[in-house]
Amino acid sequence: MPSSFQCGRYSFALARRPLVMGVLNVTPDSFSEGGHFHGLEFALVRAEEMISEGVDLIDIGGESSRPGAPALPLDDELARVIPVVYALRDLGKPVSVDTYKPGVMREAILAGADMINDINGFRAPGALEAVADSDCALCVMHMQNTPETMQHNPAYKDVAAEVIAFLQARVAAMTAAGIARERICVDPGFGFGKSVEHNFDLLRAVGRIKRELGLPLLAGVSRKSMIGAATGKPVEQRLAGSLAGALAAVAHGAALVRVHDVAETVDALKVWQAAH
Repeated sequence: MPSSFQCGRYSFALARRPLVMGVLNVTPDSFSEGGHFHGLEFALVRAEEMISEGVDLIDIGGESSRPGAPALPLDDELARVIPVVYALRDLGKPVSVDTYKPGVMREAILAGADMINDINGFRAPGALEAVADSDCALCVMHMQNTPETMQHNPAYKDVAAEVIAFLQARVAAMTAAGIARERICVDPGFGFGKSVEHNFDLLRAVGRIKRELGLPLLAGVSRKSMIGAATGKPVEQRLAGSLAGALAAVAHGAALVRVHDVAETVDALKVWQAAH
């Protein structure tokens, strides 16, 4: 396991404490915010608010990856994301861009992004080439099928073993492309081609995934359907369940948690760490 996580202009000591990545969706059809931060001005206000709440990284998403979401044309995603990267890059926190398109990756890096978060695991032709020569952190995620089809009866014989095998293969491809392990983190992909049972199996397996990959693990369970299934609550009432999910992931060894509710998660982690 690397002792630090290289994130563009920033470096994090992994042993110090879990990192909080705040979600900033600049989409008109986000499942969690309903497009509230779609405009540049609203996005900047929310980013500044997250910084005041103690966020460690800000993850900008320009294309919805909710189940059933259609693909977004490249130019539309660029128009949503790149102005926000420029607006946020000098606020003192690493800026991550959530994209699977090599064209967006290249432009985001030129604009000053510190991390690329790819739900497709850098499998698109040209993706590894787009990021290899930068110093950006790279989050490689597991997803079965595509956002349009991923929840059409997802099936595994052993979900943890299959996710680990996929991530190992992708990390091998990344290191073969000359990407340092200090730049890589892994994400099991909660909710991306998994049933509720698969998601909770993976949450219990976070420690195993981290050990077998030897890399920091990012967990994103905030407001997801697995939280709704466990609590019976709609998206707007999943704060308590999301906090429990984040704490469970961290207790199992997650180094980063990707969340919508930054202030509450930061406080919960402070208490968890004080009692740890």
